[in-house]
Amino acid sequence: MARMRKVSVAEDLVPIGEFKTHASQLLRRMGRTMRPLVITQNGRAAAVVLTPAEYDALGGREALKAEIAASLESASSGTVSLEAALERARTRIKSVGSRRRRGAAG
Repeated sequence: MARMRKVSVAEDLVPIGEFKTHASQLLRRMGRTMRPLVITQNGRAAAVVLTPAEYDALGGREALKAEIAASLESASSGTVSLEAALERARTRIKSVGSRRRRGAAG
């Protein structure tokens, strides 16, 4: 996964008028530098332009964060000891084994 570099204030803050006029050049430069463009309007940041790869990576990181948060929530609300988990597994294995033996005998 490509690693986005930090914004260079001198190069990556672009007024909207300059972006409109030089969009193609700015997008090529962004692809080379792997830095986002910050589009300004009236002297304030109005938008951030990312490469498609960085946008996808951002979404992947958010999905991973959500999965980790859900796992932590699940673990904290339903934890059991190792002994209890092993006992549950043994019980299930015995249950499946006895059902198979009954099915084979019938």
